[in-house]
Amino acid sequence: MGKGAVAGGSNLYMGTTALSERDYVHEAIDRADLIVSIGHDTVEKPPFFMGPGGPQVIHIGYVPATVEAVFFPHAEVVGDVGPSLALLADRLEGGLKNASALLPLREKILARLADRATEGRFPLTPQRIVHDVRQVMPEDGIVCLDNGMYKIWFARNYRTRMANTLLLDNALATMGAGLPSAMMASMLYPTRRALAVCGDGGFMMNSQEMETAVRLRLNLVVLILQDNAYGMIRWKQAVDSFADWGLTFGNPDFVKYAESYGAKGSQVDAADGLVPALEAAFEGGGVHLVAVPVDYSENIRVLVEELRRAVPVAGSS
Repeated sequence: MGKGAVAGGSNLYMGTTALSERDYVHEAIDRADLIVSIGHDTVEKPPFFMGPGGPQVIHIGYVPATVEAVFFPHAEVVGDVGPSLALLADRLEGGLKNASALLPLREKILARLADRATEGRFPLTPQRIVHDVRQVMPEDGIVCLDNGMYKIWFARNYRTRMANTLLLDNALATMGAGLPSAMMASMLYPTRRALAVCGDGGFMMNSQEMETAVRLRLNLVVLILQDNAYGMIRWKQAVDSFADWGLTFGNPDFVKYAESYGAKGSQVDAADGLVPALEAAFEGGGVHLVAVPVDYSENIRVLVEELRRAVPVAGSS
């Protein structure tokens, strides 16, 4: 939820902990002697699981840390975050001889995240969708995520350049959040591009708000990632070896559905069709829905099998 607080283009950026453990960036976390946790609230998905043999952790926040089984900082700096960090920086400048010791891991971590980002497979991979959205969205463009499997992919792979330009929620993780979030972003910042990224399941939970967006004459684009299933639950069930049951459903013709509300609609039918479809939607103005099929086989290949091979379990040799 803090993506953009540190620009993804910084030469110190090593990735985002969209998963709580065993993602590529956890290779750096596991090797760290000290982790400074700034503004972490335990209602958020924990960025890493603390253990008795792990690195030392300092919590910096407006309020004391909520101590839990996976988060029990060894020291706290409680108060206004900005001045606290400025005072720490003044005291520490030039005093941390090994401050850059983990940076050699950066290139490998980011290269792994970029893998298959331009692959020409269709339906599109999540990596390709994130890559193409980043090409279309300007530095100040606002991407509002609904809740589904794509949220993990955007949190991991989307490189934010400004704060509050990738909006997501992890606490209640309410399905249906993407469209109203983008509507509000468009109302508050009418001159900036606003994009809702929704799964077909989440979108259909409150898709009637398309009428509200049209009636308010908003300028926004709704990107529907279509797999005809509850993709995140399917991934979780597969990870836990449960049966794939009760997760698939049918969908309306999304182009006609958008048009029935007075919005515009378009369907992506080729791997290189997403960027021009999004550009045309933004250039055309008004409310526009773009539907694209997504290949979620990458969920298991990358987020389960690849991570098991690439990232060691914390504490193992």
